[in-house]
Amino acid sequence: MSVLKIGTRPSKLAVAQSTTVADRLTAAGHPSELVTISTSGDRSSAPIPQIGVGVFVSQLRDALYAGEIDVAVHSYKDLPSAQPDGLTIAAIPEREDVRDALVTGGRVLGELGRGARVGTGSPRRTVQLHALGQGLEVLPIRGNVDTRIGKVRSGELDAVVIAAAGLRRLGRVDEADELIDPLQMLPAPAQGALAIECRTADTDLVSVLAAVLDDRGVRFAVTAERAVLAGLEAECTTPVGALAEVVSDLDDDGRAVDRLSLRGALGIGDIAGGDVVRASATGDMDDAEKIGAAVALELLDLGAEDLPPAGPGGPANR
Repeated sequence: MSVLKIGTRPSKLAVAQSTTVADRLTAAGHPSELVTISTSGDRSSAPIPQIGVGVFVSQLRDALYAGEIDVAVHSYKDLPSAQPDGLTIAAIPEREDVRDALVTGGRVLGELGRGARVGTGSPRRTVQLHALGQGLEVLPIRGNVDTRIGKVRSGELDAVVIAAAGLRRLGRVDEADELIDPLQMLPAPAQGALAIECRTADTDLVSVLAAVLDDRGVRFAVTAERAVLAGLEAECTTPVGALAEVVSDLDDDGRAVDRLSLRGALGIGDIAGGDVVRASATGDMDDAEKIGAAVALELLDLGAEDLPPAGPGGPANR
């Protein structure tokens, strides 16, 4: 039996999450090994909004097309909205913690005073932090988890906000002083989810990945969240938050059914002093894309005139 070659970025976090995928496939009888591939995003220190979308995925996809790897493991929130020809997301595994994590060295978000210096590389987090009205000074940062937390330990920053999923996958969630409730800060679409990608023509592999790794509920939720991005013609650097959850409901005959509840948020105006508009919708699981499109349309109705200008990576890189 040939060994599956699984492409991963070289960071500690990327290797940790890709190792989990490789281990599950190996345990299911499909021996796998990691192939590390450095991306342009790994090699650049520029802020993500400046270098555009796709910086963490293009080299992995090139390796798939070239046959150098069989599978690529992505953080789903890093993927551009459009799926390229010839490649498919064969599996979306069980999702990790969707929340954002605050690292301060002893304080929670509500205890940060006016002028507290908070680091994040995310326009979404930036606009939602400003919208809290605490007078925080939000500063752009790049780097891995150690680099970001190190800025707090050294006193350069009072706090940083990073994805809880990353801390959990690295076994470091105890370093978070607060896991921020999504009611305060809505996460990025597909935050905490992995996208397992392969060549569409490898039909046997598509079936294997789906059977071993795919989580039906997570796939529906992520589909709805990503449909918000698509409806806004947005990308992963846009100040958009979205979170879909599977909830129990009763149908017209009184039978228990699973439904999808989606909340969305969009930053409008200046990222450092604008506002956040919010929308929500609920519907059948099979209508995930329609639910996401409905939330996007409502967000546009609420704030289309005040959307930030386009940036690198697409016409609505907001």
